[in-house]
Amino acid sequence: MELRVLRYFLTVAREGSMTAAADFLHITQPTLSRQLKDLEQELGKKLFIRSSHSIHLTDEGMLLRKRAEEIIEMVDKLGAEFSSMEETISGDVYIGGGETDAMRQIARVVKDLQLGYPNIRYHLYSGNEDDVTERLDKRLLDFGILIQPADLSKYNYINIPAKDVWGVVMRKDSLLAFHDNIQAADLLNVPLICSRQAMKQTFSKNEFADWFGENFEKLNVVTTYNLAYNASLMVEEGIGYAIAIDKIVNTSSDSNLCFRPLEPRLESGLNIVWKKHQVFSAAAEMFLKEIQVKFSNP
Repeated sequence: MELRVLRYFLTVAREGSMTAAADFLHITQPTLSRQLKDLEQELGKKLFIRSSHSIHLTDEGMLLRKRAEEIIEMVDKLGAEFSSMEETISGDVYIGGGETDAMRQIARVVKDLQLGYPNIRYHLYSGNEDDVTERLDKRLLDFGILIQPADLSKYNYINIPAKDVWGVVMRKDSLLAFHDNIQAADLLNVPLICSRQAMKQTFSKNEFADWFGENFEKLNVVTTYNLAYNASLMVEEGIGYAIAIDKIVNTSSDSNLCFRPLEPRLESGLNIVWKKHQVFSAAAEMFLKEIQVKFSNP
């Protein structure tokens, strides 16, 4: 006796009509009638009294209905109990973002998840805001990390509990390297290598332009970039001074580069975003739950 056929029987008993039950089950009426006739033959008892427009259960049918309901309820409960146990979740999570030290926050979430879900794999895509949002919109990424200011109107998002600090990357033998910090006046007459994120004028508020004030248009921008490593090579070769965020370029003691923060201090917040109405894989859903817990309650 198959569980599927018992479910068919209960549907017919509930609907009181072979036609209505077949519609509900999305099978043909002849198929349903044949299944129930086979059930009657297997039990050796008549289960239904059929009329032109409806059917009624016999005494034997009433007994089977009671027992079938108990069996199905037990099977459904057993399935629910097993489903509620911790399942092995595997799959892929795709994350895009620019170069930022805030990626450490993501790495910590990944590390914690690995303890309970070692079969989840993570794929990182590096790019500027335009690159990341394009791939998000095409659903090639599950999540994106955007540096503020950014257009968040199309996305759900959570603030990442970190700030990027803006400053200047330069050679240690440059004149500005003797400064503890860099003011706008220091940059007016030097060649600059600027992040396209910093130069972008598509938002009503551009923090970098506001920081420079009226002298923003007077800057001598000789090169723009979207990846800080490439900008650092230009700096090393003496092309100019790179406007960049801290902790991205190697400025350690064994490097010939150094970083000096802007004064007044300029910081950018960050968001992790995902498409509205996004349908996630089990792995991406687990990652989302983890960042909601970690980042919503820093």
